[in-house]
Amino acid sequence: MTSCTGTCLIIAAGMGTRMAHRSDSKPLLEVGGYALIERVIMTASDAGLTHFVIVTGHHGECLQTFLHKVAVTVGVDIEFVQNDEWKRANGLSVYSAHVRLNKPFFLLMSDHLFDPEIIRTMNHSRPPEGGLLLGVDRNLDNPLIDLDDVTRVHSEHGHVRHIGKQLREYDAFDTGIFLCTPGLFDALQSSMEQGDDSLSGGVYQLAEKGLAHVHDIEGRFWLDVDDEAAFHKATAVLRENDLPVKIVTEPAAVT
Repeated sequence: MTSCTGTCLIIAAGMGTRMAHRSDSKPLLEVGGYALIERVIMTASDAGLTHFVIVTGHHGECLQTFLHKVAVTVGVDIEFVQNDEWKRANGLSVYSAHVRLNKPFFLLMSDHLFDPEIIRTMNHSRPPEGGLLLGVDRNLDNPLIDLDDVTRVHSEHGHVRHIGKQLREYDAFDTGIFLCTPGLFDALQSSMEQGDDSLSGGVYQLAEKGLAHVHDIEGRFWLDVDDEAAFHKATAVLRENDLPVKIVTEPAAVT
């Protein structure tokens, strides 16, 4: 089956205050011998993505210099968008790339590690016209998940009904892996006009129209490296893998 896209948007504008004691630029934080964002690009490339649009912000020039080298080493094409308002919520960073993307694309976070098979599988699907497909983890007992920080998803019949960190009723976790159409940008603009600059706000705009669908990652590995505890979990998981992008397909029981 033909893949939906070879393009990937990565947002890497924020500072990452909870990890500032380890690195002044969170995307450049080294985990297991590679910078976080370098691992994301290598994993996405291993899954077949070749063109990357990366939104930078905090220490953007330094990050872009580093990523020019990564592009050569990994063998991918990278272009940059600078978000000077990087202190605002992440939806603005995504929206900053709207002039560069007019076809379907993957949206990834710069601090999420994941099994490349998630991308491969999702890329054989199609998001709804004008909408998106969100990779969700239905393993609510996943020991790698920080329940106090993870974005929760309430879905019905394959559609997102509600999304947010404070949901009391939910059946999945948001992995931060999206297969999007440019319709996400219109949804983000609408959400921002209503005072919500978050990516979740844009997703909810699409959900209200039935245009945010879910894709079950079927227990495959993913981890948001957002704080010290997650850093140690990531180090432990990566220690068990021989290659930079070879990741276990079942959540590791790391304590």
